[in-house]
Amino acid sequence: MVLLSLLLGHAGMAFETQKIMAAAQRMGPATVSQAQALIQEIAEASSSEEVSRVKRINAFFNRRVEYRDDRDIWGQVDYWATPLEMLNKGAGDCEDYAIGKYLSLIAAGVSPAKMRLVYVRAEVGGAILAHMVLAYYPEPQAEPLILDNLITDIRPASRRPDLAPVFSFNAEGLWQGVGSTTAGDPVARLSRWREVLTKTRAEGWW
Repeated sequence: MVLLSLLLGHAGMAFETQKIMAAAQRMGPATVSQAQALIQEIAEASSSEEVSRVKRINAFFNRRVEYRDDRDIWGQVDYWATPLEMLNKGAGDCEDYAIGKYLSLIAAGVSPAKMRLVYVRAEVGGAILAHMVLAYYPEPQAEPLILDNLITDIRPASRRPDLAPVFSFNAEGLWQGVGSTTAGDPVARLSRWREVLTKTRAEGWW
């Protein structure tokens, strides 16, 4: 957990807009424009009630990012992109949406402890696919709300019978399913999570 603390610093620490914009400038004018829009959305959302923040950030990514497979975007079977990398491409897969929403909501003042990235088995058109969503818990024992790129609206987990949780994680832990049974240190167990945290720290998200 020492590595996790070094990567994340203080939970809820304000993100560094100048550092993020400098990273966006290195990617090109289109990314600068998208990054400015995201920073403005985060700033406006941060002054609203928390569920409204969740809805705004969810809508931002679902509206602006096209779903595409990692092989089409990156030429790799599995690549976890930072928010800026995703905005630069204008496209991402399910992990990228979940990561972008998670980091943006933290920047807007939502506690990391209220959110989990959840690997699920999703039933899509009669097929079962590996998929990732972001779960938001308004209260510790509350039913989570599911942020998903497959549908535009946010629904309680009980209204998503098409999703079967496999494991979940955030900046603080890794769990079997969405329960309380721990499955170890997410940074140690999930190499792609560790890599994307390192990249997002370099971009100024932490």
